[in-house]
Amino acid sequence: MDFNVTLALTACAASLAGLFAWLGARAPNPLKGPRLLPYRFLMALCAAAALVLATHLVGLAGLVKKQG
Repeated sequence: MDFNVTLALTACAASLAGLFAWLGARAPNPLKGPRLLPYRFLMALCAAAALVLATHLVGLAGLVKKQG
């Protein structure tokens, strides 16, 4: 993947993780019924994706020596 594409996907995944963290931290409203999306699980998935993409960015930037 290109550096710019990876950077955009990293920013998107990190911002989605922040959004899902905010949505999951809100107090429940019994009048509106149960939440239909598992915000905490989606937050963890987006944070893991952002971490993998950030690691890929470091490799693309050439900050890590290749072994071998």
